[in-house]
Amino acid sequence: MSDKPSENAPKKAPEPSGVDLARVALRAAKEQARARGDAAQQKKQARRGGLRSGARADGRDPLALGAAINRLITERGWETPAAVGGVMGRWPQIVGEDVAKHCVPEKYDEDERVLVVRCDSTAWATNLRLLAPTLVARLNEDLGHGAVRQIKVQGPGGPPRRYGPLRAPGSTGPGDTYG
Repeated sequence: MSDKPSENAPKKAPEPSGVDLARVALRAAKEQARARGDAAQQKKQARRGGLRSGARADGRDPLALGAAINRLITERGWETPAAVGGVMGRWPQIVGEDVAKHCVPEKYDEDERVLVVRCDSTAWATNLRLLAPTLVARLNEDLGHGAVRQIKVQGPGGPPRRYGPLRAPGSTGPGDTYG
């Protein structure tokens, strides 16, 4: 038996920092305030002769679907990924119809705060790289400061790999924009 950690051992999650620590601290403070309020409410009811069933909401009451989803998102700390998902749905309104026709957001890396966008031609990729600082500012204005640090622009994917001869006889090879 060796002293080395097993390769199959689970990896530790990275320590939260910055905005994540602030979000966790805010959530904890809100829960403590809510708990203090619940304790005060119970003391008040005890003075009036015990707990009573009433018209006031408590944690056992049913919630509307939207409220339940919002509560789940807040409890799990999914605010930023959910907001970025909303941005992907509103991409044409954020960047404009012309850009949206040629550039599509593919994924968001929450740890690095990088939005990956794929363009259908190298010309649009170059254009979006020039617009990236403006888009980052616009996205952070919409999502909250620091939600997106960088936009990684990718050009078009190449044609599917063909096996056999690299080029067909008489062909000049793949074009710049592949389409």
